[in-house]
Amino acid sequence: MGKKLLVILCLISSVVFSQENIETKEETKISAIVINAQTDTPMESVHIVNLNQVKGTITNEKGEFTLTAAVNDTLYFSFLGFKSQKIRITNDMFKFKDTKISLTELAYALEEVIVRPYQLTGYLEIDVKNLPINNAYQYSISGLSVGYEAGNKNPSAVTKVLGAILNPADLLRNLFGKKPNQMRKLRKIKEDDQIRNLLASKFDRETLIELLQIEKMDIEDILNNCNYSKSFITTANDLQILDAISGCYEDFKVLNRGKKR
Repeated sequence: MGKKLLVILCLISSVVFSQENIETKEETKISAIVINAQTDTPMESVHIVNLNQVKGTITNEKGEFTLTAAVNDTLYFSFLGFKSQKIRITNDMFKFKDTKISLTELAYALEEVIVRPYQLTGYLEIDVKNLPINNAYQYSISGLSVGYEAGNKNPSAVTKVLGAILNPADLLRNLFGKKPNQMRKLRKIKEDDQIRNLLASKFDRETLIELLQIEKMDIEDILNNCNYSKSFITTANDLQILDAISGCYEDFKVLNRGKKR
């Protein structure tokens, strides 16, 4: 009887110890090294984003990084000229501190490029009218957390969102309503400086797609329905796109709240 009791107590202690380890791992920081798959050399300034906890960091000159993570979190690695990669966190990555993550260079096949020079006359008044103008600018006002698009727009974004609320079948309602968790990530993404710096340098929407778990077409549809110009949608960097989606979602929440009342 005494031996059975001792075995039971040992099992209980083991279970409790395991639970404590699991709880500790949730707060653990993971460390690893990012290397070039072709040369095995460390890669500096690689961006790493924990897609689950919306935290970001970059590698140092030795390719090393440390980031808060838990088992089964997904880390997203991004570096210009290299194929982006997603890694699922395992227990082994916490046990062994010398884990190496390899990134592969992208191979680009350049097609024939035809350079068409502008037909300039030498007269400034005429030439400035012939040059293409990019109106896809955003400006900010001190004290406000949102940006605004310059240029001519049709009905205001708020008017467009109001129309979405009045029409239950509208695309905006469907997108925002079906992706509540992803939309709630917007504020957390904007608060992380490393992620903001990464988005400011990118124009491919790839990182936004991974962070928000929505398709590129969804991003374009959201901005179209919030009345952003085609020029802005195609030329803005990912951080500007994030701010635009965030502003549209905030307007949607305010108007939707008012409608429910």
